[in-house]
Formats: sequence, structure tokens, C-alpha cells
Amino acid sequence: MDAQPNKIQSPELPKLFEPVKFGKYELTNRVKYGACCVSNFNNTDGSITPRELARMKVIAETGCGMITNQGAYADPLGEGKAYYTQIALYDEKFLPQFETIAEYIHDNNAMAIQQILHAGRYGGIDLGYCVQPSVVPQTLPHFRPPREMTKEQIKECIDQHAHASELAIRAGFDGVEVTSFMGYLLANFLSSFTNQRTDEYGGSLENRARFLVELIDGIKQRIGDDHPLIVRLNGAELMDQWGGNTVDECFEIMHIAADAGMDMLSMTVGWQEAPESSIGRDVPPGHWNYLAARAKKELPDLPLAYGGRLPDPVMAEECLNDGIFDFWEVCRPLLADPQLIIKAKERRLQEAKVCVGSLNCLSRLFRDLPYTCTINPALGHEYEPEYNITPSVTVKRVMVVGAGPSGMEAAITAAQRGHKVTVYEKSDQIGGALRGYAANDLAHPEDLQQIVSYYEVMAEKHGVEVKFGVEPTPKMMRGMLHEFDAVILATGAMVDMDSLPISEGAPVVDAFDVAKGKVEIEKGQSVAVVGGGKIGLTLAESLKERGYDVVIIDENRRLGHDVAPTWKWRHTSWIKELGIETITGVKLLDISAAGVKVLEDEEERFIEADTIIAAGPIRPNQALFQDFQWMVDETHGTGDCMVPGDLTTAIHSGFRLGCRV
Repeated sequence: MDAQPNKIQSPELPKLFEPVKFGKYELTNRVKYGACCVSNFNNTDGSITPRELARMKVIAETGCGMITNQGAYADPLGEGKAYYTQIALYDEKFLPQFETIAEYIHDNNAMAIQQILHAGRYGGIDLGYCVQPSVVPQTLPHFRPPREMTKEQIKECIDQHAHASELAIRAGFDGVEVTSFMGYLLANFLSSFTNQRTDEYGGSLENRARFLVELIDGIKQRIGDDHPLIVRLNGAELMDQWGGNTVDECFEIMHIAADAGMDMLSMTVGWQEAPESSIGRDVPPGHWNYLAARAKKELPDLPLAYGGRLPDPVMAEECLNDGIFDFWEVCRPLLADPQLIIKAKERRLQEAKVCVGSLNCLSRLFRDLPYTCTINPALGHEYEPEYNITPSVTVKRVMVVGAGPSGMEAAITAAQRGHKVTVYEKSDQIGGALRGYAANDLAHPEDLQQIVSYYEVMAEKHGVEVKFGVEPTPKMMRGMLHEFDAVILATGAMVDMDSLPISEGAPVVDAFDVAKGKVEIEKGQSVAVVGGGKIGLTLAESLKERGYDVVIIDENRRLGHDVAPTWKWRHTSWIKELGIETITGVKLLDISAAGVKVLEDEEERFIEADTIIAAGPIRPNQALFQDFQWMVDETHGTGDCMVPGDLTTAIHSGFRLGCRV
């Protein structure tokens, strides 16, 4: 592979990077970093840790014109606290760390905004209960039972928000943001689903918005007109089946908030309990832009920030030119690649890691874990030296076997450290099993394909030589023992055919071969997919959509045992929408030319099929380990060839190995 840097330039984005005035503040560009979720990197008492400060220093250096710090709860009791280590801002004792974050932001010529977040029906994580306008039970099981707020508690809550806002300004922040997204307290009062009060805070839309109006007034009285107040409001709740607000009601609320004195509208979409996704990979980029366009048309004089499921700076530039919004609000794409804005300005977007919408940055919070990112292994580890790519003291000649995500991540990281890296790949292209998943993905396959493109570009930039059509063997290795100082095996995983009861002559094909297009299934055939893990589900959904009669058979009671939590629900929905038959909790007895025999509820059952796809069990492909360890002292394994996992574990393990090889 040519080791010369990639010469392709991405387009100029003059509108995105034009200076703009917001109130009395001069911003360097139209990019707003949005505090889209809590990191869970802090202490249980709400204090900020060195780990969080290190993360925010990186965020401050992203090149955004405006940066919003993650949401802080404002009450000492913690009724507003949603996440295990959410930060707090109800007392002066918290100010030093907030001052540090504000300084980081200002040192990078950005405007600093502090978000105040009361989680409402999702709060009270340390208390065993939550508060909201009315006692409306949650539709999701992992939240706490609600208590109705009294009028006195409402007034106290408004005062707490105002006090926290005042503290934020004292800490050096330029403005404050309150949030109604995801179904937090403000949304609870606004929505007809969660607000069933009969007093002046419930009933009509005007009454349901009274808390919002009083909140805006209370905060502005404390911080003054020189410090802007931003409000995050829904353009759509997506809660129709639960009796939530209509889109028209959402827009009426925007008008009420504007009249009450909010200085900027930050528009978002969705609730945690919404039955449909709003920001996941199954939502096409730009899907919700029409809501932003409507908001800007109805409120032309009010600054509008928007970026829901809009990860692409080029698309953001188009939206700005079309007058759809005034500021591109971006968060998750900057978690994926903190250099995204800088690369966009320097016309190097082909070198950017693209957010794939896997939502590890969100789903882990509900399990009281720190958030992470599928394609950015360094997120949350910025303060740990072992996660920094540093020049190696000794330059090594490194062989990498396998050009899947884990192998390429290890290869590129090692090359960035100064090593001379050669990748051997038995196929004719980079990507490994990821290409197969992308080819059969019902969500947005371009996201997965962009990961492959990124590796192609970065391998070229950093001089990683990739030799295609070569499958290293012990014999081959013996002939070049002195050519390499270290070997990284990234040979992936494979279907364990030997563990399946396959009769001779049975038309069984490997799921990975089908996914990669090595095996084609004749049109009109009935297909039995044996194994309901992620490769089996992906293939079954793809084949069913293409017109095949498909059944999934799995010995486990539940499908998707190796699927990330953020995607289990989506596969469940697809199976239902597509009408795929599933047979689970059975024992495989025989796979023959005629079909699959299973033991179900102690009775034999036969499922006819023209083709059987073996999609499980999955085992690591470690065939080369024993031989290579005898030949090269420094032999490592990474990714699925160690323990079969998901894309996140593959990329993260490759990166960590590349940092230390």
C-alpha cells in the first residue's frame, strides 16, 4: 500500500466557521458542543474528579465556538439526580472544579455554558423514589416510583435552579442551560402524559407550561440579561402511544418559552420511554431536520441550535446555508472524534472517526456505568498515560495478521508510535467481518462502511503496508523469522461447526461466508438460521427483507445474547416487523439435508429448510497462536480471536495493544 499521505480534501465549510455574535458574546464559529448526556466519571457526592477534568480539557480543545458542560443537579437531597455519579451544583464547595472547566473553555476562545439538569421521573437514584408533577408510573422497569410534587416543592425547585445558575456564573460560565429533553422534570410538567394535575400547574397547555415560565423568570432574575439562558425543548416527544404532547403542542411550548425570555432554543427529539428511536443508527442522518426548519420558520428571530442525529459537518453546513438552524449542536460525534471540528476546518474529514450511533455513550448510564464510545477507546481515559499514543523508545517491525477493525486499530496505533507495521490479510480488502455486517445491516450501513474507509485512509497516512491475498502459515513464518520483532494476531472468530449435529450432505453454510457474499442463496429458498446471536439476527433480517422465508433457531431462551443492550430492542422490533419465526430454548438434535430436528418441550420437532445457515456457536480463531508463539517471542492477540465480542471490544482491544506493543 502506498505510504504517502492521502491528498483528498473535504469541502470548505465557510458558514460553519464564520464568526457570529450571540448577545454580547463574539463566537468563533457556529458550533455548539451539547451536553447530551452525563459521563458518570465523577464521585457519588456530586464532586468532579480529575478524570472528568481531563475529559473536559479535551472537549475544550475541540474548536467549538460554544461549549456546554454536562448537566448538574441543583438540590442537596438529590431528587434531581439521575445518574450514579452525576455532578452537583447546589453549594459553593463545588465551585473550584467548575471554575477549572470554565477556564479550560475560555482558554480555547469558546463561550462557556453550564447545564442544570433535574431528571424528574428518572431522578432520585440514591433515594428509591423520584418526583414529578403527577403520580404516573414509568413504562420502563429500572426507574423509581414517583411522588407528586407539592406547590411548595415546585417553588423550592425553581429557587434551586436559580441558585445553581447563579453559582455557575460565579464559577466563570457565561450562560446557563436548562433541559427538557429525554423526559426530564421540565418535560414532565410540559407533557400531557406525565402532568395530570388539576391545579394551576396542570390541565391546559398554558398551565402545564407555568413551571417553565416561572423557571425562566427565576433564573433570569439571578443571572441578569448579560448572561444568556438556553432552554432545550422537544420538537417531538415521540410519546403518542402514551398520550404525550403532539408536535403542534411542542411548538406552542417553544413560543411560550420565547415569550418568557429564553435567549436560545436548543431543539431535540424524544424521550427515554419513547417506543421509537430518535438518535440511534437506525435513524437516517438528517431525519429530524424538518422539525428544526419549522422551529426556525416560526421563531425567526430566536437563535436556534440543533444537531439531533446530524453527525456530518458537511450536512450541517448545508442546513446553515438553508436557514434550518443557526448553530450546529454536536455532542456524540465529538465523543467519537474530539478532533472532528478541527479536521473539518482543515478539510481533513476523510481522517475523522464517524459516530456510528451505537449509543454506548447513553445505554451504559442506565447500568450505573461510565459512558464509552465504540470507536474512540480513549474516551474517559484521557488522564491515563497508557491510553496516550506516545513515541516508542524502540522502533519495532510489527506483523499484524488480519485487517478487521481490531487488527487495523492495532496496526495504525502502533504505526503512530513509530513502528514499521505490515498487515497480512487473506481477502482482497480491509474490514474483516465488519464488511459482512455492513452489507446486511438494516439500519444505516454507511456508518459501518465509514469505519472501513477511515482505516483505509489512516493506514495510507501512517505508512501501514497492507498485503492482500496472503494468509500467513507456520511454514511461511519460518521463512521470515528475522523480519519481525512482534506479531499481532487479529484472526477474528468463526462458527464452531464441530459442535453442531450436522449429518453428512446437509446443506449447511457458514454465516460469515453468507454475510461476506462468498455464498449466495438461491431465490425462493427457505432458510433456517441456527444461532440467534448478532450475526444470525443480522443475516435473518437481511434475507427476510429480500424475500426469503426465514426461521431462527437458538438453544438459548433469548435471542441476541452477544448483542449490545442498545441494539437488542431494535433486533426485537425488526423480527416482529418482518414477521420472522423464532424457535428458542430448544435442543438441536440433527441438521440434515431436509432441515433441522430439535427437541422442544420434550417433544421432537422438525423444521424444513432448503438451506441451513450456521450462525453459532462462535469461537475464537486461535489456530496460529501455538505455532507463532514458538517463532516470535513477542506474540499478541486482539479482538475476537481472543474472546468473541462486539465492535466496541474489537476496536478498544486493538487500540490498547497498539499503545503498548
